[in-house]
Amino acid sequence: MRTRTAVVAALAAALVLTTAAPAPAAPGVPSRAAELLGRQTLAANDGWAAAGTGTTGGSAAAPDRVRVVRTRAELVAALGGDNATNAADAAPKIVYVDGTVDGFEGPDGTPLDCADLADPEYSLPSYLAAYDPATWGRVNPSGPLEAARVRSVANQTRQTQINVGSNTTIIGLRGARLTGLTLMIDRVDNVIVRNIEFADARDCFPAWSPTDGDTGNWNSQYDQISVRRSEHVWIDHNTFTDGDNPDSAQPVYFGRPWQVHDGSLDVTHTASLVTASWNRFAGRDKVMLIGSSNTVGPDVGRLNVTVRHNLFDGTLQRLPRVRFGQVDVHENHYRLGGPGFAYALGVGVQSALYTENNFFTLTGDTTAADLLYDWGGTALTERGSWVRQGDRLPRPVDLRAAYNAAHDPDLGGDAGWTPTLRAARPLPTPLVPLAVDAFAGAGRLPL
Repeated sequence: MRTRTAVVAALAAALVLTTAAPAPAAPGVPSRAAELLGRQTLAANDGWAAAGTGTTGGSAAAPDRVRVVRTRAELVAALGGDNATNAADAAPKIVYVDGTVDGFEGPDGTPLDCADLADPEYSLPSYLAAYDPATWGRVNPSGPLEAARVRSVANQTRQTQINVGSNTTIIGLRGARLTGLTLMIDRVDNVIVRNIEFADARDCFPAWSPTDGDTGNWNSQYDQISVRRSEHVWIDHNTFTDGDNPDSAQPVYFGRPWQVHDGSLDVTHTASLVTASWNRFAGRDKVMLIGSSNTVGPDVGRLNVTVRHNLFDGTLQRLPRVRFGQVDVHENHYRLGGPGFAYALGVGVQSALYTENNFFTLTGDTTAADLLYDWGGTALTERGSWVRQGDRLPRPVDLRAAYNAAHDPDLGGDAGWTPTLRAARPLPTPLVPLAVDAFAGAGRLPL
C-alpha cells in the first residue's frame, strides 16, 4: 500500500502542467498559471477521452482567439460571435470565465426571467387548468397551450443554450460561475471544460408527461453540460449544484414535484470518448446519464466514458446511469443517503460498467444493496468497493453480491472488457476520500 507521502506526491504529479510552449498571454489573463492551465492538454492514457488523437481543446489557439469573458454576450462572442452558428467554429480557442456569467442576461446586460421568454399565448395557470389529469386524463398534452409551451421552450433554448465548437477550452478563473445556462457540446470534437461552478440550469417550461411512471411526472430539458454526437471531451475540476434554487423548494402540481432541473453532465446521442475527472456534484437529483434511449441502434459501440476521482455529495441518482457504453468508473467518493436517494450506479441496456476502488459513505438507512439499480442490464464488473455506513468502520464490500441478495434477477459479474486507458495505478480505496475530497471541484486548480 502506498504511504500518505507517496499518495500526495502522486496527486501533485497529476496536476503538473504538461503543455506545449504557450503563445503570448492574452490581455486580461491575470496570471502565468492561468495561461498555462488554459493550454494544458489531457494526459496520455487518461481515460476514454485520451483515445486516438487525444484531447487538446484550444491549446493551439492564436493570441486573438484567447479571451476573458464576464457576460453572456462576451461568452458568445469568444466562442465565435453568433450562438446559432458557433458550433461550426472549429478554430482553436481558449475562453477564460471571470466572475459570474448568467444565461438569463439579455444582449444589453438586462436580467431576464421566465416571463420574458414565454410565448404570449402561454401561461402556467392556464396550462395547469387545461391539462389537469382529473379532466384531461392520462394523455399527452396537445393543442394551442402545449404548442405555446413548445414555442416558449424554443425561446429559452436560443437564450440559455450556449453552443460550443470544436477545439475549444473553457476554463474558469478563480470564482468563475456559469448559472442559468447549458453548455451544449454537439456534433463537435476536442473540447475541454475546467474549473467552473455550474449552477441552476433551470427550465422555465417543464413538460407534463402523464404516462411517465405510475402517476406522471414533470420533465425538464436543460442539462448543465450536454455532450451529444461528439468525441474527445474532457470535463475536469468543475462543481455542479442547483445554487439557491434547489429541487426541494419547488412546488407540486398534479401531485408531482415541479421538476425544473435535468442532468449535470449527460453524454447521449452517440457521443463517445469522454473523461470526467475531479468534479464535484453536490445536492443534485439527476446527475449523469450516459445514453438516452433503450433503442438498439447507433449508440452500440459508442458512449465510452471514464468517470474518475469525482465527488458525488448528497446526490440522488444517475451516478452514472449507463446504456450501451463501456464506462470505467474508478476512484470516486460517494456521500449518499437520506430523503430522496434512489441509487448510485444504473446498469442499463447493453451497458458495460467497470467499477473499481470506489468509496461509499452512507447515511440513514441506505445500505450497499441500494447502490446498484438494474435498468435492463445484465452484468457489471465491480471490484475494490469500500463502504462506511453511519458510524461504523469502513470495510470492503461486494456491491454486486449485496444487490443480488436483495433483488432478482441477479446481475452477472463480467462486463466483458477491461479498461486500458488509465494514466496511473488506482489508489487504494481507503485513500480515495482523502484525495477526492481535497482536490475535486472548482477552485482547486492553482489559478
